[in-house]
Amino acid sequence: MIYELRIYRCIPGRLPALLKRFEDATLRIWDKHGIRPHGFWTTLIGESNMELTYMLKWDSLADREKRWDAFMADPEWIKARADSEKDGLIVANITSSFLQPTAFSPAK
Repeated sequence: MIYELRIYRCIPGRLPALLKRFEDATLRIWDKHGIRPHGFWTTLIGESNMELTYMLKWDSLADREKRWDAFMADPEWIKARADSEKDGLIVANITSSFLQPTAFSPAK
């Protein structure tokens, strides 16, 4: 099992639109493709309050590539993304890291 840590830094004032897109569309489409979220967080105290941080669980990098590519090509996702950005872009940038649990980690 590997985990992907993703941080979306939003354009000022656009975090609510990103959260709405996840609630209304993204999670349902992920479920269709077998993408498994581990958790979602917004920043309470820290460098920026315009971020969404989340983790996804994958069986392997190959599993991630197959599922993520199918999600990104899904016409329902393409439409949902376009609809959510009709008032302008939402995300300024995205960082992604792949994490492997240690032998002593409770998350395996």
